[in-house]
Amino acid sequence: MIEWPETISIWHWLALGVVVMLIEVLVPGVIFLWLGIAAVITGLAFAAIPSMSWEIQAILFAVLSVISIFIGRRIVSARQAPTDHPTLNRRGRTLIGTQHTLDTASSGGRGRVKIGDSVWRFTVAPQGSELAAGTRIAVVDVDGTTLVVEAAAEAAAEG
Repeated sequence: MIEWPETISIWHWLALGVVVMLIEVLVPGVIFLWLGIAAVITGLAFAAIPSMSWEIQAILFAVLSVISIFIGRRIVSARQAPTDHPTLNRRGRTLIGTQHTLDTASSGGRGRVKIGDSVWRFTVAPQGSELAAGTRIAVVDVDGTTLVVEAAAEAAAEG
């Protein structure tokens, strides 16, 4: 039978909490902080109820970890300030609203378009539509790294 879990003390939980919080400094991601808090709370609960078995401690730590991460994510997302550069590091988003001309026709509602010095994949909205080479398109959205395009308004009005 394993004996080491029976020797866990409050100091083990507090040390684990501090070590995990220090890991947050080395590997930022705002998850280790909440795990450290869960470990510290587990240690404090164990101090309050010294007869708690190691199995209950482990379950308490797991439950507190999930709860603290959930609460932490809500706190972090609520505190994020609006930015004056919402498209920074989102190059595809900077293309929304721009118009370009297709060099080749779409196939199966998908294709590629050269914009500047880059070639972008695109899908045509509405789905199932096809665009001929030379069609003027407007970028209306971005899905990951794929542009969502439709025939540009002035091109649609002329045709």
